[in-house]
Amino acid sequence: MISKKLAKAINDQINAEMWSAYLYLSMSQDIYAKGFHGIAHWFKVQFLEEQAHAAIMINYLHSQDAKVVLAPIAKVQTEWKSVLAAFEDTLKHEKEVTAMINNLCDIADDDKDRAAANFLAWFIDEQVEEEKAASDLVNHCKMLGDHLGGMIMLDKELGARQYQTPAPLKQGS
Repeated sequence: MISKKLAKAINDQINAEMWSAYLYLSMSQDIYAKGFHGIAHWFKVQFLEEQAHAAIMINYLHSQDAKVVLAPIAKVQTEWKSVLAAFEDTLKHEKEVTAMINNLCDIADDDKDRAAANFLAWFIDEQVEEEKAASDLVNHCKMLGDHLGGMIMLDKELGARQYQTPAPLKQGS
């Protein structure tokens, strides 16, 4: 059975995931307004992924017969000076999310909650991927600098990204 402390921490993480979704939707809209529709699409897929992360956590709490408590979502930034700035903020944010997931793992370890530890392992792997993707995009933008042709190619490449339903949602967990 899940502890009250871990259930509360997961509820807090659900709120953080929804805030992340809202942040990425905001980034998508700002970047779209800047004319980079493919990069805006990449951020929109991020938005969908963050919503899915929250849904996975909600499903887990349900499976543990714990109450889900939704909290208000705090305001997010609405403008970035450049695509690079948005990706830099993405990387910074994903590192913060990694720290939050690690905190959940610490609580599960303290509780000796093997089910929660197993559940959270998927999020650890996911955060490795998220940080790598954001880091790569920051580096690509830095390499491109003000080269508009390169940014147009990056825009086209990122516009081809497809949303994939995360495995824990496919499994119905």
